[in-house]
Amino acid sequence: MANTPALSNNANTNDIASVVATLASRQGGRQRTAPLSGPKRAAIMMLALGEQYGGKVWAMLDDDEVRELSAVMSSLGTVEADVVEDLLLEFVSRMSASGALMGNFDATERLLQQYLPSERVTGIMDEIRGPAGRNMWEKLSNVQEEVLANYLKNEYPQTIAVVLSKLKPEHAARVLAILPEEMALDVVGRMLRMEAVQKEVIERVEQTLRTEFMSNLSQTRRRDAHEVMAEIFNNFDRQTETRFLTSLEEDNRESAERIKALMFTFDDLVKLDSGSAQTLMRHIDKDKLGVALKGANDAVREFFLSNMSSRAGKMLLDDMAAAGPVRLRDVDEAQALLVNLAKDLAAKGEIMLQKNRADDELVY
Repeated sequence: MANTPALSNNANTNDIASVVATLASRQGGRQRTAPLSGPKRAAIMMLALGEQYGGKVWAMLDDDEVRELSAVMSSLGTVEADVVEDLLLEFVSRMSASGALMGNFDATERLLQQYLPSERVTGIMDEIRGPAGRNMWEKLSNVQEEVLANYLKNEYPQTIAVVLSKLKPEHAARVLAILPEEMALDVVGRMLRMEAVQKEVIERVEQTLRTEFMSNLSQTRRRDAHEVMAEIFNNFDRQTETRFLTSLEEDNRESAERIKALMFTFDDLVKLDSGSAQTLMRHIDKDKLGVALKGANDAVREFFLSNMSSRAGKMLLDDMAAAGPVRLRDVDEAQALLVNLAKDLAAKGEIMLQKNRADDELVY
């Protein structure tokens, strides 16, 4: 643009950055076409400054301003020359427009790469491109709570507190409920005592989540289809599982047998050694255990009772009798809770699971 160098030579960079930030928060203007929103006006101005003259301005904007301008800039499309001219003349009388501008993802990314660290550019572009949310925290709110909790339980409690404080309350509640109880209480205490978190701390946490969690989450690896289906079947209720397995046995008995061999079900808990069984029961609410055993066969019920003291076993049976009939859905949920808890404890090395895998059997 012909007069852009004059702007660069005579205008103070601080003033220009201030103008850009002000533009983003204002509406209207003297456009001959329909009024543009504040962020659109600021984005057009930054495109007009271009790669050579906009660098110092970009560096002086904060992350929120850069993120907002980048998101708008990447979706501008074609901006007619008269719109550009009217906008710039409103603020800088010696600057005019000589042609149209094209704002898209690629142009925005190329421009940002000239002035910002590549990691910061990647983060900004991922956020404005990504379908799961506008920023990192919105993306995390779309991550299944079990997956997020499984990642966070390996982090420091203070880091977990920072992450949960940035999530939507309903999602944070579901994640917190899944964390080990002692850790969850520690996190709650830290959140209650937490004061304003420094921007640098938030940025470090965001970067860690982006590089160590979100990137791994997006990577896919090829898995055996029967393993995937076994995990899906593990999450069916009893009636649905029976219905699908029965149909599959009629259609493909070999696949049905492989899936059943890979599944870890509530009945498989009887294969736990005594120490593992007692560890599992220490981590489960006794009411939930009672509901789960309501629908268990005699062998499973006897297995759990044999790993309790006679007094504890009698109390459990009395509670089960006093509870009366329970819904099958509640039984399925309680049994699934025990199975998932057993898997979590096994992943942490606290108990040992034995699945129905042929290659896990001992041959004498």
